[in-house]
Amino acid sequence: MLLFSVISAAVAPGLSLLTYLYLRDKYEAEPIHMVIRIFLLGILLVIPILVLQRGIELWLGDGLFVQAFIQSAGIEESIKWFVLFHLIYNHTEFDEPYDGILYAGAISLGFATLENILYSVFMPADFSVMFLRALLPVSGHALFGVLMGYYLGRAKFSQGKGRKIYLGASLLAPILLHGAYDWIILVRENDWIFVIIPFMILLWIFGLSKMKSAHLRSPFRYVRAKDEVNL
Repeated sequence: MLLFSVISAAVAPGLSLLTYLYLRDKYEAEPIHMVIRIFLLGILLVIPILVLQRGIELWLGDGLFVQAFIQSAGIEESIKWFVLFHLIYNHTEFDEPYDGILYAGAISLGFATLENILYSVFMPADFSVMFLRALLPVSGHALFGVLMGYYLGRAKFSQGKGRKIYLGASLLAPILLHGAYDWIILVRENDWIFVIIPFMILLWIFGLSKMKSAHLRSPFRYVRAKDEVNL
């Protein structure tokens, strides 16, 4: 019974944020089975990512920069980006910019959810710790996914050099921000909370602005407005 409660507390933040991202899809809702499939795929990525991270640690050591920007942010965001690019980027359901945010958020939250479960099982924590993890690492993964998806969406509906620039940004932006998040926690061992909270607030503001921007670029926005006028 206790284990069930712990796992439920670990799963709830990821599912809540995924529901939030799904409900924010205002104009052309994505098939729920595809969103769930990508979420589950994010869960399956945890094991190969852990193996790669261990290999990086053995190869490059455990310096703070390596831990933050290569072992953690570099490996995790690169693998998620690779999967999204090959499975979702050219999919017919990816038909408006916000779709990139939803699918990138789904794969990131799948990863974050299993990571949270493993933490709660192997490093038993009380409610306050699980609440803090919901506010920080789980929502952090979601927001890194939002930025990855936003720039994937910009790339999808851009032409020429702009497409390549946005594709690069879709990988580099989450790596840099994820790396900065980990760097703050690793470097400021005793007072990291005083830096990470303002960092997360700014990240939320930035992420929400990108969601709004993606909606404004939706081709279905004009169709919906026309239909409302006709009604």
